[in-house]
Amino acid sequence: MSDDLPDSLIPYDEIVQEALRAVVGRVLGEVERSGGLPGVHHFYITFKTQAPGVNIPKQLVDRFPDEMTIVLQNKFWDLKVGSDGFEVSLTFNQVAAHLVIPFAAITAFVDPAVNFALQFQVQSDGSPEPHEEAENDAPQVKSEDGSNVVTVDFGKKK
Repeated sequence: MSDDLPDSLIPYDEIVQEALRAVVGRVLGEVERSGGLPGVHHFYITFKTQAPGVNIPKQLVDRFPDEMTIVLQNKFWDLKVGSDGFEVSLTFNQVAAHLVIPFAAITAFVDPAVNFALQFQVQSDGSPEPHEEAENDAPQVKSEDGSNVVTVDFGKKK
C-alpha cells in the first residue's frame, strides 16, 4: 500500500470550519435571546481586523492591524446575531465602539469559565503582525492551553 493519498475533491476542511463557526453563532444567539450571559460564562473572541465584512472603528484597526481579541462579559450591549456574523457594542478605555464581525473572520472563541475553546485556521499570505491584547474594559483572564480546545488543520499536499 502507498502512503500517498489522493487530494480530496470534497472540501472537508472548509465544511468543518463552517460547522465550528456555527457553534459560535449558536452560543451568541442564545446570549442574544436570553438578554445576557448565563452564570459566570464569558467569552474571548479573536478575529482578523482586516477580514472582509469586519467593521470596527479606525482607531482599533490602527491599534490592531491584523488581529484583536474582544471580551464579552460585563460591559457589552446591542448584541445582534445573524446568519453570517454578529455585531456588538463595547467600551475601549471608556469610549463606546460598535463592532461588526463576520463569523468567517473569527480565529478563536474561548469560554474560560468552563475551559472551552475553539481555534480556527485562517489562510494568510504572511505571518501576522504582533499586536497588543485587547483592553475593552473587562478583566483579562487567560485559559489554560490544551484542554477542551478543538483545532482543525487539514494541511494540503504540495
